[in-house]
Amino acid sequence: MVPVSAVTGVALSVLCGVLVLGDRPGAVAWLGIAVTVPALWFVAGGRAGAGKGTADGLVASLGVTVQYLALGQAGPGSGLWPVAAGRVAAVLVLVPDAARHARRLTLPPVRCVQAVLIGAGAALGLVLYLLAAQRQLLAVAVVLASLYPALPVVLGLALLHERISRRQALGLLGAGIATVLLTLG
Repeated sequence: MVPVSAVTGVALSVLCGVLVLGDRPGAVAWLGIAVTVPALWFVAGGRAGAGKGTADGLVASLGVTVQYLALGQAGPGSGLWPVAAGRVAAVLVLVPDAARHARRLTLPPVRCVQAVLIGAGAALGLVLYLLAAQRQLLAVAVVLASLYPALPVVLGLALLHERISRRQALGLLGAGIATVLLTLG
């Protein structure tokens, strides 16, 4: 699901940025975008053939695209309110389902703290994206933000000394090259 949502989310966001918002990335940025797509697929563990989670990944990519586009439209005067509104909306969407399954959702306190920290990390990522989208073409900012699947792989490699596959290594190399190209372009 992650490879499908990552690749489709970035592709849809770039297409919307170019076709709807009028973004015009330069040649170097386009090269960075082109390198990003296979890099994301490899780093996120994508394989040939459709898997069980393909439909879920496509739905998730639509949500990611809407979120990126909406945040990209927020002006600098809006402060952090767009991120706060998005986080509240996400919680409100989940509350009815959580209420129906409240008994199964009991967590030990340490897991609740971890969940809050993960949510705070996600909010920080959205704040950083919001700031980038206000200073850069949306088509470029969204591609840089979409390289998030590389972070857990790098952390696993650096902190846990995990082994990575050749495909993931190639994806990390591609993500690094894409970052440089997008920064220069």
